[in-house]
Amino acid sequence: MIVTTKELFRHAYGKYAVGAYNINNLEQTVGLFRGNLGKSKSNDDPVDAAQSAPFILQISRGARSYTDKRFLEAMIRAADEVFPEAVFAVHLDHGTEEACYDCIESGFYSSVMIDASHEKFEKNIEITRRVVEAAHAKGVVVEAELGQLGGVEEDVVGSVKLTKPEEASQFIEQSGCDSLAVAIGTSHGAYKFTGTQGLRLDVLEEIRKAVPEGFPLVMHGSSSVPQEWVDRINNAGGALKGSSGVPEEQYLPAAKMGVCKINIDTDGRLVWCAIYRESFRDQPDDFDPRTPGKKFMPAYADYIAHKNSKLGSAGQLESARKTL
Repeated sequence: MIVTTKELFRHAYGKYAVGAYNINNLEQTVGLFRGNLGKSKSNDDPVDAAQSAPFILQISRGARSYTDKRFLEAMIRAADEVFPEAVFAVHLDHGTEEACYDCIESGFYSSVMIDASHEKFEKNIEITRRVVEAAHAKGVVVEAELGQLGGVEEDVVGSVKLTKPEEASQFIEQSGCDSLAVAIGTSHGAYKFTGTQGLRLDVLEEIRKAVPEGFPLVMHGSSSVPQEWVDRINNAGGALKGSSGVPEEQYLPAAKMGVCKINIDTDGRLVWCAIYRESFRDQPDDFDPRTPGKKFMPAYADYIAHKNSKLGSAGQLESARKTL
């Protein structure tokens, strides 16, 4: 069942964060749905209520243009039929104004993100306001971004600029956005921190106090970049050195402070890369493209279930369904 992020956030606020996971292909799509229903090995497995969670399926501009956006959308529609128990939003990640309008008009997306964070404050508000007006007219909700994250992921390149609490309040009021991605120290990609750095929860708390009560905040660039998966990649011929991410133990404290959506993309790529590299290394005579995919889907499902346990969303599916 496809719902809006606004509906999910209403249920999650102050209790847990909804995992927002990017997908690019069939194997990621199947693994994602299975993981959020506690189905590891098969579509026919019963739903595990203790692991099942509502979630946000994110599509980036890169994923939409990889082949043709209609292929990806058709897979998601099929997954909605194959997994009727699932409750999720379909969200455009880091959209331009043009991409947002295209998704709004498609009638398929329940949520879009307009990323004008690279613009000056007033221009960011102006662009976001236009997207909000177009989206709300179609029943679509809007995420915006204020401040900038560092790092690189697909075509998103940024330098760190923490969100100012007083600007966050003004931005929400003038733009009309439904949720706001804030910069509190995270970065895109696999190289987020060095040393003992982590989230600026002190900045997050000041933002929470400044914005309207109950307003949902969003954390981008929040993959944890587990060393286990980095090691597996490197042991199978990879070269990821010095990578690090957001400590998973900081997810739930952030959720208690108003973060309703936590974006996780890099971790899914690491799982994919490790499984495929190991498959090619261990079975060099196998040229069946389905072999690594059969290994990846349950591994990714298990990892999604693990992430949901850290986000606090595991076991929340039935409660969310009743509320919705």
